Amino acid sequence: MMFAALIACILLGFPVSFSIAGVATLFAVLGWVFGVMDISLLGALGQRVFGLLTNTVLIAIPLFVLMGVILQQSHIAEDLLETMGRLFGRLRGGLGVSVVLVGALLAASTGIVGATVIAMGMIALPTMLRNRYNPELASGIVCTAGTLGQIIPPSTLLIILSDVMSNAYQQAQFAQGKFTVETISVGQIFAGALLPGLTLVVIYILYVLGRAWLLPNDAPAAVQLDDKPSALEVAIAVLPPVLLIVAVLGAILGGVATPTEAASVGAIGALLMAGHRLGAKPWLILAGAGSLLLLGIVSGLAPVHLQRSDAGTSDWVQGGLYAMLALLGMVAIVAALKRAWTADILKPALTSTMTVTSMIFATILTASMFSLVFVGLGGEARIEQILTAMPGGATGALIFCMALIFVLGFFLDFVEITVIVLPLIAPMLILMGHDPIWLAILIAINLQTSFLTPPFGFSLFYLRGAAPPEITTGQIYAGVAPFILLQIVGVAIIWMIPAIPTWLPSIVF
Repeated sequence: MMFAALIACILLGFPVSFSIAGVATLFAVLGWVFGVMDISLLGALGQRVFGLLTNTVLIAIPLFVLMGVILQQSHIAEDLLETMGRLFGRLRGGLGVSVVLVGALLAASTGIVGATVIAMGMIALPTMLRNRYNPELASGIVCTAGTLGQIIPPSTLLIILSDVMSNAYQQAQFAQGKFTVETISVGQIFAGALLPGLTLVVIYILYVLGRAWLLPNDAPAAVQLDDKPSALEVAIAVLPPVLLIVAVLGAILGGVATPTEAASVGAIGALLMAGHRLGAKPWLILAGAGSLLLLGIVSGLAPVHLQRSDAGTSDWVQGGLYAMLALLGMVAIVAALKRAWTADILKPALTSTMTVTSMIFATILTASMFSLVFVGLGGEARIEQILTAMPGGATGALIFCMALIFVLGFFLDFVEITVIVLPLIAPMLILMGHDPIWLAILIAINLQTSFLTPPFGFSLFYLRGAAPPEITTGQIYAGVAPFILLQIVGVAIIWMIPAIPTWLPSIVF
C-alpha cells in the first residue's frame, strides 16, 4: 500500500521528495493509530539524516555534477560530436556509431544524462535526420547513448549505489555473526562498472551497424557532411575528454585519490578545459594544468613536511618548488574562472549544480524516512519472507527482484529506487550468496533502463524538449524500445559471465 500510494502521488504530479515524505508521514500516523507501529521509531530519523549529511562519499556528487555541467555549458560536447560525426559519417550507420561513441566519452567525462541527451538531441539528431536516418532509430540512439552516463563511471548512480550496497553488505555480514566486516568502496563499484559499460557500448554499435546492413534506408551513409577531419582535429577534440577521464578514473583506480578528491580533480580539469575553449591564454592554461599534474605526482612520490623540527634546507627548497607549482596552477584556475564568468557560463553552471544536488539529496533524505516507516510497519520482515519463499532459491529471488526494479523503473527515478527499494532487498540477496559487486552492476544496468521506459523515462523528456518539431513523442517511444531489449540482453550477458564486472576490481583492489 505504501508503494502504491507513492506511485499514485507521483502520477498525480506531486514533487517526488514531497510525495515520499508525505506518504511516509501518512502511513506512520496510520500505523500508530491502528497500533501496528511504534511511533517513537521516528526518533531515529535525526541520526539517519546526520549520518547522511556527514557521509564523505556523497560529497563527490556535487563535484561530479559541476564537472559535467561545465563541460556541457562550454560546448566542448558540440566540438566532439561534430568531429566524430565527420570521422565516421561516410560509413553506413556511421553517424549512429559516432553518437554512441561520443555518448560513451561524455558519460565518462560528465556522468550527467540530461546534459548529454540535450546536447546530442540539439546537434546530432538534426544531422541524422538531414542524412535520411529513420527518425525512430535516430531518436533511440540519442536517448540510449545519453543514458551511458549512469553505468560508465564516474556517475551519480554508481556513487549512491556503492553507499547503499556497502551498507547492505555490512548488514549481511552482521546477520552472519561477522563483526569484523568488509566494506565495498566507490572505487570497486567504478572498476566493476567499467567493462560492463563498454560491453553495452559494443552491443549498441553492433545493433546500429547490423540494422544499417539489413535495412540500408534506416541508416544510410552521410552525404551532407564536411570533409573527413584530420588526425590533428580528431586529437584536439578527443584528447581533452580522454585525459580528464584518465585523470579522474586513474586517480581512483590507482589508489592515488579518494572518489571525492578525484571529483575535485575532475571539476578543476573541466574548468581549465572550458577556459581554453572559451579563449583564455592557451599557454597559461596548459602550463597551469601541467604544473598541477606535476605537483600531484611529485608530492605523492616525495612528500615534504616543513613542520618537522629537523626540516633542512633541501626540504625548504622542495617546499618552495611545490608552492611555485601550486601558484602557477592557481593563476591558471583564476584565468579560467574569469573567462567562464565573462562568457556567462559560470553562474548557470553553479546554479544547475546546486539544483541537481539539492534534488538528489532531498530525495535521499526523504527516502530515509520512507524506509524507516516501512521497516517500522514490518515491511522488511515481509520482504524477507517473500524472497525466501521464492521458487528457485537464490536465483529465483534475484529474478523476482530484478523484475521488480525493472517495473518500478516505469514509475520511479533511479534515486528513489536505489535509496528506497535496494536497502530492503540487497542484504537478503547478499545473504543468499550473491557477490555484492556483481549484484550492484546487474542492478545498475537494470536501473539504467528507468531513463528509457515510459511514462517517466527522463531521457524521453529531455529529448522531447530538445528534438526538432517533426519528431513525435510516439517516434521517440518506438525508437527506444529495441534499445531497452538490448539492455536486457546486456543484463543477461553480465549474469552469465560474472567475470565481466568482477575481474577488474579483483585485479585493482
